[in-house]
Amino acid sequence: MRALRFERFGGPEVLSVGEVADPVAGDGVAVVAVKAASVSPSDVLAVAGRMEDTTLPRIPGRDFAGIVLDGPEDWVGAEVWGTGGDVGFTLDGSHAARIALPVASLARKPGTLDFAEAATVGVAFVVGWLGAIETAGLAAGETIAVFGVSGGVGGAVAQIARAVGARRVVGVAPHAPAAGTPAAEAIDAFVPFDVDTDVPAEIRRSTGGRGADVVYDAVGGVTTPSAVASLAHRGRLVVISAIGTPTAEVDLRDFYHRELRMLGADSRKLDVTASAERLRRLGPHFEHGRFRPLPIARTFDLDHGPDAYRAVAQKKVRGGVVIQP
Repeated sequence: MRALRFERFGGPEVLSVGEVADPVAGDGVAVVAVKAASVSPSDVLAVAGRMEDTTLPRIPGRDFAGIVLDGPEDWVGAEVWGTGGDVGFTLDGSHAARIALPVASLARKPGTLDFAEAATVGVAFVVGWLGAIETAGLAAGETIAVFGVSGGVGGAVAQIARAVGARRVVGVAPHAPAAGTPAAEAIDAFVPFDVDTDVPAEIRRSTGGRGADVVYDAVGGVTTPSAVASLAHRGRLVVISAIGTPTAEVDLRDFYHRELRMLGADSRKLDVTASAERLRRLGPHFEHGRFRPLPIARTFDLDHGPDAYRAVAQKKVRGGVVIQP
């Protein structure tokens, strides 16, 4: 089969398209024909050597949607979707014509999504669910501020918060989500993250002076001081990233007097089977229209896979970037 592959770490220039051995089904292993696979920032970081435990040589790619070619009889022909913290890092990934997966990791794709749409869901919604629901325990009636709401993860979190009954969803980002996008429709208020805006004051104003019960910081690092200051008494901060700086100063007296909690969530800890468990929970929300995937900005064929990586690395597109092998 044909696949995108890298044998050394670096920029998109280290990626090449070539023939590799077809994956083979076996005991507990199925083979999926990849119909679409998105390119996430973490895929770019894996190729660059900035994601721990990535082994060489490797076919990259975390998220995918496709059709089961070989495996248990009751799965052959099924339309599936998936993602994983091991796929594309320690296991060959989805930027190829086919991918081998544990049978236990197969999850049926919602019929309401086409393959390209389904391929944009994995990383964003799995880490969104992991952080907001499983880690922070966001509950109906609570307020949440989402830093990075215009990105894939932030937009997913805003939709998840709305679905579980959050009383108020406040989005924070340098630029507001585009009108008509799922993120724009899920938030109640938007606060620009810029030098002219007192972000914590605006979040308190939007939440009746309390601050947010949960702050989901999909940026981290440069946003951490504002995120901590935006919390209500006994609020929970979820951190999934660190942009610009890996450290942040926190006023510890203020932190413990307000009984705050800072929590980390890492989707890399969920392998492809554990991620499939989350996708099965998310699927009905897509089937019933409560969740919508990230809008697709550009699609590429496999031969232009390196160009897809360049588009994501250079941040020249707003929306999902999808490879269709």
